[in-house]
Amino acid sequence: MKKIVILGDGAWGTALALVLERGGHGVALWSKFPDYAAQMREKRENAKFLPGVSLPAPIDVVTGPAPAGDVYVAAVPTQFIRPTFTELRSSLPKKAVIACVAKGLEQSTGKRPSEILHGVMGSARIVALCGPSHALEVARGLPASIVAAGEARAAKLVQSLFNGTSVRVYTSGDMLGVELGAALKNVIALGAGLSDGLGLGYNAKAALLTRGIVEMARLGVAMGAKRQTFFGLSGIGDLITTTTYPSGRNLSVGRALGEGKKLDEILGGMHAVVEGVWTTKAALALARKHQVDMPITEELHKILHEGKSAKDALRDLMKRDQKSE
Repeated sequence: MKKIVILGDGAWGTALALVLERGGHGVALWSKFPDYAAQMREKRENAKFLPGVSLPAPIDVVTGPAPAGDVYVAAVPTQFIRPTFTELRSSLPKKAVIACVAKGLEQSTGKRPSEILHGVMGSARIVALCGPSHALEVARGLPASIVAAGEARAAKLVQSLFNGTSVRVYTSGDMLGVELGAALKNVIALGAGLSDGLGLGYNAKAALLTRGIVEMARLGVAMGAKRQTFFGLSGIGDLITTTTYPSGRNLSVGRALGEGKKLDEILGGMHAVVEGVWTTKAALALARKHQVDMPITEELHKILHEGKSAKDALRDLMKRDQKSE
């Protein structure tokens, strides 16, 4: 039995707290917000992010400095990792094992979650924990498979903690590929939602996903990742879940854009962070840095951040120069 501290009170962090509690571990769920932490303790429910799912009494809901633990889980959105862990750094062990479940790229630097954590935490042992895993399904005990990527001993420790009857965990040594797959699939999911919102049909969506995974792998290989990683759980696996689950955040935002709504209006009505919107900026910057052709990502960037219409972007994608597959 281990004591695990989940740093972040979102849906995925809460679902993982439930997985760990069912596995017999001691679990603390940390929230930055004292008032909301008090509400969760009283109601035994994360009503904002995971409504309708009970929090068992053994799960402590805490705030303030991070409590002592054997392993920590970084479960805040990528854009908030740096400020959150800068604030908590003094209460965390210097060589802590941190399983990071954030999916994205930091908008201002293009850094992956593990790179941000290493920069803030120094000698901490970071493991990326990613894969096709919708929080509500995992919270309800439905089966899922994910991958723990990092240094072998730390990755196997994380694997042993989370592996169980409802979650199967694989290990990988390709942290770069696992994190890029988890981040870039959110960009393609926005495109899939746009396709749905525009009513383009199943053929168009299949083509977008197929060429999207090629783009993801192309950038990953250029940066030093393994191509096969993008055809595993954190790449095509996560992409399938993200683009088929009806209420997925990135898919939903893309769909609303395709239906003619404005991005500011859509994001203003959401509690959760939509990582793909910001990852698109960072991904395009990385593509240009590594001289990688990513036409879908480039057109999505123009739609999201430059005011280009989705119909014009579609026209320009379809009229690109002819080439072999």
